[in-house]
Amino acid sequence: MQDRLIELETKISYQDHTIGELNSVVIRQQQQIDQLEKNLKRLQAHLKQSDNHDIARPDEEVPPPHY
Repeated sequence: MQDRLIELETKISYQDHTIGELNSVVIRQQQQIDQLEKNLKRLQAHLKQSDNHDIARPDEEVPPPHY
């Protein structure tokens, strides 16, 4: 009975450690997702603000001189 109890306590200890490591990974991933979303919103705002003045629509594009 004592050996069984020690074995269970050992397994629980390893599981607690693994859960802690997984939690750290999830937290880092969420921070990365939050940063990517922030960057995406900033990029979208920049694109809306610039209104694509430098890019012509395909139907407005002048053909190259060799045509």
